[in-house]
Amino acid sequence: MSKRAKLLLIFALVVVPVVSVFSVRYFIKRDLTAIQDHPANSGPSNGGSPGGGSGGGNRGGQGMGQGMGQGGPGGQGGNRGFMSRPTLVDTAVVTEGSIREQISLTGSLKAKESVEVVPKITGKVQRVLVDVGDPVREGQLIAELEGDELAQQVLRAEATLAVAEATRAQRLAELENAQADDRRAQQLQTEGLLSRQSMETTQTRARVVQSQVALADAQIRQAQADLNELRIRRQQTQVLSPMTGWVATKHVSPGALVNPNNPIVGVLRLSTMVTEVRVPEAHLTGLRVGNRAFVSMDAMQGRTIEGRVARISPILDPATRSGSVQVEIPNPDGQLKAEMSARIQMEMGGQRTALLVPREAIIMRGDQSGVNVLEDGRARFQPVETGITTDNGVEIVKGLSVGLKVITRGTQGLQDGAAVEVQSGAPGAAQTDQTTSRPGEPDRS
Repeated sequence: MSKRAKLLLIFALVVVPVVSVFSVRYFIKRDLTAIQDHPANSGPSNGGSPGGGSGGGNRGGQGMGQGMGQGGPGGQGGNRGFMSRPTLVDTAVVTEGSIREQISLTGSLKAKESVEVVPKITGKVQRVLVDVGDPVREGQLIAELEGDELAQQVLRAEATLAVAEATRAQRLAELENAQADDRRAQQLQTEGLLSRQSMETTQTRARVVQSQVALADAQIRQAQADLNELRIRRQQTQVLSPMTGWVATKHVSPGALVNPNNPIVGVLRLSTMVTEVRVPEAHLTGLRVGNRAFVSMDAMQGRTIEGRVARISPILDPATRSGSVQVEIPNPDGQLKAEMSARIQMEMGGQRTALLVPREAIIMRGDQSGVNVLEDGRARFQPVETGITTDNGVEIVKGLSVGLKVITRGTQGLQDGAAVEVQSGAPGAAQTDQTTSRPGEPDRS
Protein backbone atom coordinates (compact mmCIF):
# COMPACT_ATOMS: atom_id res chain seq x y z
CA MET A 1 0.00 0.00 0.00
CA SER A 2 1.29 3.41 -0.98
CA LYS A 3 2.07 6.14 1.56
CA ARG A 4 -0.83 8.28 0.30
CA ALA A 5 -3.28 5.44 0.82
CA LYS A 6 -2.03 4.91 4.35
CA LEU A 7 -2.57 8.58 5.24
CA LEU A 8 -6.12 8.53 3.86
CA LEU A 9 -6.91 5.42 5.89
CA ILE A 10 -5.63 7.04 9.12
CA PHE A 11 -7.64 10.19 8.40
CA ALA A 12 -10.81 8.14 7.88
CA LEU A 13 -10.34 6.05 11.03
CA VAL A 14 -9.22 8.78 13.49
CA VAL A 15 -9.89 12.36 12.45
CA VAL A 16 -13.38 11.94 11.01
CA PRO A 17 -14.91 10.31 14.15
CA VAL A 18 -13.44 12.99 16.43
CA VAL A 19 -14.81 15.78 14.30
CA SER A 20 -18.20 14.09 14.21
CA VAL A 21 -18.38 13.88 18.03
CA PHE A 22 -17.61 17.57 18.50
CA SER A 23 -20.14 18.51 15.83
CA VAL A 24 -22.91 16.55 17.51
CA ARG A 25 -22.14 18.16 20.89
CA TYR A 26 -22.25 21.62 19.33
CA PHE A 27 -25.67 21.16 17.74
CA ILE A 28 -27.15 19.62 20.93
CA LYS A 29 -25.93 22.56 23.03
CA ARG A 30 -27.31 25.04 20.51
CA ASP A 31 -30.76 23.38 20.54
CA LEU A 32 -30.88 23.35 24.32
CA THR A 33 -30.01 27.05 24.47
CA ALA A 34 -32.77 27.83 22.01
CA ILE A 35 -35.31 25.91 24.06
CA GLN A 36 -34.33 27.71 27.28
CA ASP A 37 -34.53 31.11 25.60
CA HIS A 38 -37.99 30.40 24.22
CA PRO A 39 -40.64 32.89 25.61
CA ALA A 40 -42.76 30.05 26.90
CA ASN A 41 -39.96 29.05 29.29
CA SER A 42 -38.91 32.53 30.46
CA GLY A 43 -41.27 32.60 33.51
CA PRO A 44 -44.77 31.79 34.74
CA SER A 45 -47.38 31.59 32.00
CA ASN A 46 -51.06 32.36 32.35
CA GLY A 47 -51.84 30.00 29.52
CA GLY A 48 -50.45 28.46 26.35
CA SER A 49 -51.11 29.47 22.82
CA PRO A 50 -54.68 28.81 21.74
CA GLY A 51 -53.59 26.92 18.72
CA GLY A 52 -50.70 24.58 18.59
CA GLY A 53 -46.98 24.69 19.07
CA SER A 54 -44.73 23.68 21.96
CA GLY A 55 -46.24 23.54 25.42
CA GLY A 56 -45.09 26.41 27.73
CA GLY A 57 -44.32 26.51 31.46
CA ASN A 58 -41.29 25.64 33.56
CA ARG A 59 -40.37 22.19 34.80
CA GLY A 60 -41.71 22.89 38.33
CA GLY A 61 -45.34 22.70 37.08
CA GLN A 62 -47.08 20.06 35.03
CA GLY A 63 -44.26 20.00 32.53
CA MET A 64 -44.07 21.02 28.91
CA GLY A 65 -47.08 20.64 26.66
CA GLN A 66 -47.22 17.39 24.74
CA GLY A 67 -47.56 17.99 21.00
CA MET A 68 -49.94 20.22 19.16
CA GLY A 69 -52.73 21.94 21.07
CA GLN A 70 -51.32 21.14 24.58
CA GLY A 71 -49.68 24.52 25.22
CA GLY A 72 -52.51 25.89 27.40
CA PRO A 73 -52.38 23.27 30.14
CA GLY A 74 -48.60 23.39 30.08
CA GLY A 75 -48.64 27.10 30.82
CA GLN A 76 -50.96 26.63 33.79
CA GLY A 77 -48.61 24.01 35.18
CA GLY A 78 -45.79 26.55 35.13
CA ASN A 79 -47.88 29.00 37.13
CA ARG A 80 -48.57 26.41 39.84
CA GLY A 81 -44.87 25.59 40.08
CA PHE A 82 -43.95 29.12 41.14
CA MET A 83 -46.67 29.52 43.84
CA SER A 84 -45.29 28.56 47.37
CA ARG A 85 -47.60 27.68 50.27
CA PRO A 86 -47.45 29.89 53.43
CA THR A 87 -45.56 28.50 56.42
CA LEU A 88 -47.77 27.14 59.21
CA VAL A 89 -47.03 28.89 62.52
CA ASP A 90 -48.43 29.35 66.04
CA THR A 91 -48.76 32.76 67.66
CA ALA A 92 -49.00 34.26 71.13
CA VAL A 93 -49.99 37.67 72.43
CA VAL A 94 -47.59 39.97 74.27
CA THR A 95 -48.99 40.32 77.80
CA GLU A 96 -48.20 42.31 80.90
CA GLY A 97 -47.61 40.51 84.18
CA SER A 98 -46.15 40.84 87.66
CA ILE A 99 -42.81 39.07 88.08
CA ARG A 100 -40.61 38.27 91.04
CA GLU A 101 -36.92 38.46 90.23
CA GLN A 102 -34.63 35.50 90.95
CA ILE A 103 -31.01 34.59 90.43
CA SER A 104 -30.05 31.12 89.16
CA LEU A 105 -26.87 29.41 90.36
CA THR A 106 -25.49 25.90 90.73
CA GLY A 107 -23.94 24.16 93.69
CA SER A 108 -23.50 20.87 95.52
CA LEU A 109 -25.48 19.58 98.47
CA LYS A 110 -23.68 18.96 101.75
CA ALA A 111 -24.84 17.72 105.12
CA LYS A 112 -25.36 20.56 107.57
CA GLU A 113 -23.70 18.50 110.33
CA SER A 114 -20.83 16.10 109.72
CA VAL A 115 -17.93 14.90 111.85
CA GLU A 116 -14.86 12.73 111.54
CA VAL A 117 -14.84 10.40 114.56
CA VAL A 118 -11.33 10.05 116.05
CA PRO A 119 -10.08 8.19 119.15
CA LYS A 120 -9.01 10.19 122.19
CA ILE A 121 -6.01 7.97 122.91
CA THR A 122 -3.38 6.13 120.91
CA GLY A 123 -3.96 2.42 120.49
CA LYS A 124 -4.49 -0.51 118.17
CA VAL A 125 -7.97 -1.01 116.71
CA GLN A 126 -9.49 -4.23 118.05
CA ARG A 127 -12.78 -4.12 116.13
CA VAL A 128 -14.95 -1.77 114.06
CA LEU A 129 -18.67 -2.34 114.58
CA VAL A 130 -20.13 -0.21 111.73
CA ASP A 131 -19.64 0.17 108.00
CA VAL A 132 -20.47 2.71 105.29
CA GLY A 133 -24.20 3.36 105.00
CA ASP A 134 -25.10 2.11 108.49
CA PRO A 135 -27.36 4.27 110.65
CA VAL A 136 -25.95 5.18 114.06
CA ARG A 137 -27.36 6.74 117.21
CA GLU A 138 -25.72 9.24 119.50
CA GLY A 139 -23.58 7.35 122.03
CA GLN A 140 -23.58 4.10 120.02
CA LEU A 141 -20.37 2.04 120.15
CA ILE A 142 -18.54 2.40 116.82
CA ALA A 143 -15.11 0.85 117.46
CA GLU A 144 -12.93 -0.53 120.25
CA LEU A 145 -9.21 -0.24 120.89
CA GLU A 146 -7.10 -2.82 122.69
CA GLY A 147 -7.27 -2.16 126.48
CA ASP A 148 -5.48 -5.04 128.21
CA GLU A 149 -2.58 -2.90 129.37
CA LEU A 150 -4.91 -0.23 130.70
CA ALA A 151 -6.89 -2.86 132.56
CA GLN A 152 -3.75 -3.94 134.41
CA GLN A 153 -2.90 -0.34 135.20
CA VAL A 154 -6.35 0.10 136.68
CA LEU A 155 -5.80 -2.93 138.94
CA ARG A 156 -2.47 -1.51 140.09
CA ALA A 157 -4.07 1.86 140.84
CA GLU A 158 -6.85 0.18 142.83
CA ALA A 159 -4.21 -1.63 144.92
CA THR A 160 -2.33 1.61 145.52
CA LEU A 161 -5.54 3.23 146.72
CA ALA A 162 -6.14 0.33 149.11
CA VAL A 163 -2.62 0.70 150.58
CA ALA A 164 -3.19 4.43 151.08
CA GLU A 165 -6.48 3.79 152.87
CA ALA A 166 -4.83 1.20 155.16
CA THR A 167 -2.02 3.62 155.97
CA ARG A 168 -4.55 6.25 156.91
CA ALA A 169 -6.32 3.83 159.23
CA GLN A 170 -3.01 3.07 160.91
CA ARG A 171 -2.23 6.75 161.33
CA LEU A 172 -5.66 7.38 162.80
CA ALA A 173 -5.02 4.70 165.43
CA GLU A 174 -1.65 6.19 166.27
CA LEU A 175 -3.25 9.62 166.50
CA GLU A 176 -5.88 8.36 168.90
CA ASN A 177 -3.17 6.81 171.13
CA ALA A 178 -1.03 9.98 171.02
CA GLN A 179 -3.98 12.15 171.99
CA ALA A 180 -4.72 9.87 174.98
CA ASP A 181 -1.11 10.12 176.13
CA ASP A 182 -1.30 13.90 175.82
CA ARG A 183 -4.42 14.04 178.04
CA ARG A 184 -2.79 11.88 180.74
CA ALA A 185 0.39 13.99 180.64
CA GLN A 186 -1.62 17.17 181.16
CA GLN A 187 -3.40 15.59 184.17
CA LEU A 188 -0.12 14.46 185.74
CA GLN A 189 1.52 17.81 185.17
CA THR A 190 -1.43 19.53 186.88
CA GLU A 191 -0.97 17.28 189.90
CA GLY A 192 2.76 18.05 189.92
CA LEU A 193 3.71 14.47 189.11
CA LEU A 194 5.15 15.19 185.61
CA SER A 195 7.59 17.78 184.48
CA ARG A 196 6.60 20.40 181.98
CA GLN A 197 9.24 19.16 179.50
CA SER A 198 7.79 15.64 179.46
CA MET A 199 4.31 17.03 178.87
CA GLU A 200 5.50 19.11 175.87
CA THR A 201 7.21 16.02 174.41
CA THR A 202 3.91 14.12 174.56
CA GLN A 203 2.09 17.01 172.86
CA THR A 204 4.67 17.15 170.05
CA ARG A 205 4.33 13.43 169.39
CA ALA A 206 0.53 13.85 169.06
CA ARG A 207 0.92 16.68 166.52
CA VAL A 208 3.36 14.55 164.44
CA VAL A 209 0.89 11.70 164.28
CA GLN A 210 -1.86 14.14 163.31
CA SER A 211 0.23 15.40 160.35
CA GLN A 212 0.85 11.80 159.31
CA VAL A 213 -2.92 11.30 159.18
CA ALA A 214 -3.22 14.37 156.90
CA LEU A 215 -0.47 12.93 154.68
CA ALA A 216 -2.36 9.64 154.47
CA ASP A 217 -5.51 11.54 153.43
CA ALA A 218 -3.58 13.27 150.63
CA GLN A 219 -2.14 9.96 149.45
CA ILE A 220 -5.64 8.52 149.28
CA ARG A 221 -6.86 11.43 147.15
CA GLN A 222 -3.83 11.05 144.85
CA ALA A 223 -4.37 7.32 144.45
CA GLN A 224 -8.08 7.93 143.78
CA ALA A 225 -7.27 10.51 141.09
CA ASP A 226 -4.81 8.15 139.41
CA LEU A 227 -7.41 5.40 139.45
CA ASN A 228 -10.09 7.68 137.96
CA GLU A 229 -7.73 8.77 135.19
CA LEU A 230 -6.94 5.19 134.24
CA ARG A 231 -10.61 4.28 134.28
CA ILE A 232 -11.33 7.19 131.91
CA ARG A 233 -8.55 6.07 129.61
CA ARG A 234 -9.95 2.55 129.66
CA GLN A 235 -13.38 3.92 128.73
CA GLN A 236 -11.75 5.85 125.88
CA THR A 237 -10.80 2.58 124.23
CA GLN A 238 -14.49 2.52 123.28
CA VAL A 239 -15.15 4.98 120.43
CA LEU A 240 -18.74 6.28 120.49
CA SER A 241 -20.81 8.12 117.88
CA PRO A 242 -21.09 11.84 118.73
CA MET A 243 -24.46 12.22 116.99
CA THR A 244 -27.34 10.41 115.34
CA GLY A 245 -26.84 10.02 111.61
CA TRP A 246 -25.27 7.82 108.95
CA VAL A 247 -21.79 6.41 108.47
CA ALA A 248 -20.44 8.15 105.37
CA THR A 249 -16.83 6.91 105.33
CA LYS A 250 -14.74 4.21 106.98
CA HIS A 251 -11.01 4.88 107.27
CA VAL A 252 -9.48 1.98 109.26
CA SER A 253 -9.82 -1.74 109.84
CA PRO A 254 -9.03 -3.93 112.87
CA GLY A 255 -5.31 -4.08 113.63
CA ALA A 256 -4.54 -0.50 112.57
CA LEU A 257 -2.61 1.70 115.00
CA VAL A 258 -4.45 4.99 115.45
CA ASN A 259 -3.98 8.20 117.40
CA PRO A 260 -6.13 11.30 117.97
CA ASN A 261 -5.17 12.55 114.49
CA ASN A 262 -6.49 9.46 112.66
CA PRO A 263 -10.25 9.34 111.97
CA ILE A 264 -11.94 5.96 112.22
CA VAL A 265 -15.25 6.74 110.46
CA GLY A 266 -17.09 9.79 109.18
CA VAL A 267 -20.66 10.40 110.40
CA LEU A 268 -23.12 12.92 108.97
CA ARG A 269 -26.69 13.97 109.66
CA LEU A 270 -28.93 14.22 106.58
CA SER A 271 -32.06 15.73 108.14
CA THR A 272 -31.00 19.16 106.88
CA MET A 273 -28.84 19.75 103.81
CA VAL A 274 -26.96 22.90 102.93
CA THR A 275 -25.46 24.25 99.72
CA GLU A 276 -23.03 27.12 99.43
CA VAL A 277 -23.05 29.31 96.32
CA ARG A 278 -21.10 32.37 95.24
CA VAL A 279 -23.40 35.30 94.47
CA PRO A 280 -22.12 38.27 92.42
CA GLU A 281 -21.89 41.51 94.37
CA ALA A 282 -24.51 43.16 92.17
CA HIS A 283 -27.17 40.78 93.54
CA LEU A 284 -26.12 40.53 97.18
CA THR A 285 -27.98 43.68 98.17
CA GLY A 286 -31.27 42.08 97.11
CA LEU A 287 -30.75 38.96 99.23
CA ARG A 288 -31.98 38.62 102.80
CA VAL A 289 -31.66 35.84 105.34
CA GLY A 290 -34.94 33.92 105.19
CA ASN A 291 -35.57 34.50 101.47
CA ARG A 292 -36.99 31.49 99.69
CA ALA A 293 -34.75 29.38 97.46
CA PHE A 294 -35.95 26.65 95.11
CA VAL A 295 -33.52 23.76 94.71
CA SER A 296 -33.84 21.15 91.94
CA MET A 297 -31.68 18.08 91.35
CA ASP A 298 -31.25 16.17 88.09
CA ALA A 299 -30.73 13.00 90.11
CA MET A 300 -34.25 13.43 91.54
CA GLN A 301 -35.91 13.76 88.10
CA GLY A 302 -36.07 17.52 88.42
CA ARG A 303 -37.81 17.46 91.81
CA THR A 304 -37.88 20.93 93.34
CA ILE A 305 -37.62 21.53 97.10
CA GLU A 306 -38.14 24.85 98.83
CA GLY A 307 -35.32 26.00 101.09
CA ARG A 308 -34.28 29.19 102.83
CA VAL A 309 -31.28 31.49 102.73
CA ALA A 310 -29.61 30.74 106.06
CA ARG A 311 -26.37 32.74 106.06
CA ILE A 312 -24.85 35.54 103.98
CA SER A 313 -21.14 36.19 104.32
CA PRO A 314 -20.26 39.78 105.28
CA ILE A 315 -17.07 39.69 103.18
CA LEU A 316 -16.56 39.28 99.42
CA ASP A 317 -13.91 37.33 97.56
CA PRO A 318 -11.61 40.03 96.14
CA ALA A 319 -10.74 37.86 93.12
CA THR A 320 -14.31 37.12 91.95
CA ARG A 321 -16.19 39.99 93.63
CA SER A 322 -18.75 37.52 94.93
CA GLY A 323 -20.01 36.58 98.38
CA SER A 324 -20.75 33.23 99.98
CA VAL A 325 -24.42 32.43 100.57
CA GLN A 326 -25.61 29.27 102.32
CA VAL A 327 -29.04 27.80 101.62
CA GLU A 328 -30.59 25.21 103.94
CA ILE A 329 -32.87 22.53 102.48
CA PRO A 330 -35.05 20.24 104.64
CA ASN A 331 -34.52 16.52 104.02
CA PRO A 332 -36.89 14.67 106.36
CA ASP A 333 -37.11 11.52 104.22
CA GLY A 334 -33.35 11.34 103.67
CA GLN A 335 -33.61 11.05 99.88
CA LEU A 336 -31.15 13.88 99.28
CA LYS A 337 -27.52 12.79 99.40
CA ALA A 338 -24.35 14.74 100.03
CA GLU A 339 -22.53 16.08 96.95
CA MET A 340 -25.62 15.89 94.71
CA SER A 341 -25.51 18.51 91.97
CA ALA A 342 -28.21 21.14 92.48
CA ARG A 343 -29.62 24.15 90.66
CA ILE A 344 -30.67 26.94 92.98
CA GLN A 345 -33.06 29.79 92.22
CA MET A 346 -33.06 32.42 94.96
CA GLU A 347 -35.68 35.11 95.23
CA MET A 348 -34.27 38.62 95.10
CA GLY A 349 -37.14 40.31 96.87
CA GLY A 350 -39.78 42.64 95.40
CA GLN A 351 -42.10 42.34 92.40
CA ARG A 352 -42.54 44.50 89.32
CA THR A 353 -44.64 44.64 86.15
CA ALA A 354 -43.13 43.63 82.79
CA LEU A 355 -44.01 42.62 79.23
CA LEU A 356 -43.74 38.87 78.65
CA VAL A 357 -43.52 36.64 75.57
CA PRO A 358 -43.00 32.86 75.34
CA ARG A 359 -39.42 31.64 75.32
CA GLU A 360 -39.83 29.98 71.92
CA ALA A 361 -40.70 33.34 70.36
CA ILE A 362 -37.17 34.68 70.94
CA ILE A 363 -34.78 34.16 68.01
CA MET A 364 -31.23 35.32 67.37
CA ARG A 365 -29.89 36.91 64.20
CA GLY A 366 -26.23 37.25 64.78
CA ASP A 367 -25.83 39.03 68.11
CA GLN A 368 -29.29 40.62 67.92
CA SER A 369 -32.22 39.02 69.73
CA GLY A 370 -35.71 39.58 68.38
CA VAL A 371 -39.12 38.14 67.56
CA ASN A 372 -41.17 37.63 64.40
CA VAL A 373 -44.27 39.81 64.64
CA LEU A 374 -47.38 38.77 62.68
CA GLU A 375 -48.60 41.61 60.40
CA ASP A 376 -51.15 41.09 57.60
CA GLY A 377 -50.30 37.45 57.17
CA ARG A 378 -46.55 38.04 56.98
CA ALA A 379 -43.65 37.73 59.43
CA ARG A 380 -41.74 40.86 60.31
CA PHE A 381 -38.53 40.59 62.34
CA GLN A 382 -38.58 42.97 65.32
CA PRO A 383 -35.37 43.47 67.34
CA VAL A 384 -36.00 43.44 71.10
CA GLU A 385 -34.06 43.86 74.32
CA THR A 386 -34.73 41.01 76.73
CA GLY A 387 -34.60 41.03 80.50
CA ILE A 388 -35.11 38.18 82.93
CA THR A 389 -36.68 34.79 82.15
CA THR A 390 -39.78 33.29 83.77
CA ASP A 391 -40.96 29.70 83.75
CA ASN A 392 -43.31 30.50 80.86
CA GLY A 393 -41.85 33.55 79.22
CA VAL A 394 -39.15 36.14 78.73
CA GLU A 395 -39.29 39.76 79.85
CA ILE A 396 -39.20 42.29 77.02
CA VAL A 397 -37.47 45.48 78.11
CA LYS A 398 -37.68 47.29 74.77
CA GLY A 399 -39.14 46.72 71.31
CA LEU A 400 -42.72 45.47 71.83
CA SER A 401 -46.05 46.62 73.22
CA VAL A 402 -49.00 44.86 74.83
CA GLY A 403 -51.34 43.08 72.41
CA LEU A 404 -48.94 42.41 69.54
CA LYS A 405 -48.98 38.92 68.10
CA VAL A 406 -45.62 37.18 67.93
CA ILE A 407 -44.84 33.93 66.15
CA THR A 408 -43.83 31.07 68.44
CA ARG A 409 -43.74 27.67 66.76
CA GLY A 410 -42.30 27.79 63.27
CA THR A 411 -40.45 31.07 63.75
CA GLN A 412 -36.98 29.61 63.20
CA GLY A 413 -35.79 30.06 59.63
CA LEU A 414 -38.51 32.52 58.61
CA GLN A 415 -37.34 35.28 56.31
CA ASP A 416 -38.43 38.83 56.94
CA GLY A 417 -41.68 39.37 55.02
CA ALA A 418 -42.39 35.67 54.46
CA ALA A 419 -46.04 34.66 54.10
CA VAL A 420 -47.35 32.67 57.08
CA GLU A 421 -50.57 30.96 58.04
CA VAL A 422 -51.65 30.73 61.67
CA GLN A 423 -52.31 27.13 62.55
CA SER A 424 -53.72 27.69 66.03
CA GLY A 425 -53.88 30.67 68.32
CA ALA A 426 -51.57 30.41 71.32
CA PRO A 427 -52.52 31.71 74.76
CA GLY A 428 -50.94 34.75 76.35
CA ALA A 429 -47.23 34.88 76.88
CA ALA A 430 -47.36 34.35 80.61
CA GLN A 431 -49.55 34.50 83.67
CA THR A 432 -49.30 37.22 86.25
CA ASP A 433 -47.23 36.99 89.41
CA GLN A 434 -44.49 34.90 87.84
CA THR A 435 -41.22 34.03 89.54
CA THR A 436 -38.30 34.87 87.29
CA SER A 437 -34.60 34.22 86.86
CA ARG A 438 -31.91 36.10 85.03
CA PRO A 439 -31.04 34.60 81.63
CA GLY A 440 -27.40 34.03 80.95
CA GLU A 441 -26.50 34.43 84.60
CA PRO A 442 -23.16 32.67 85.11
CA ASP A 443 -23.32 29.49 87.11
CA ARG A 444 -21.20 29.62 90.25
CA SER A 445 -20.61 26.89 92.74
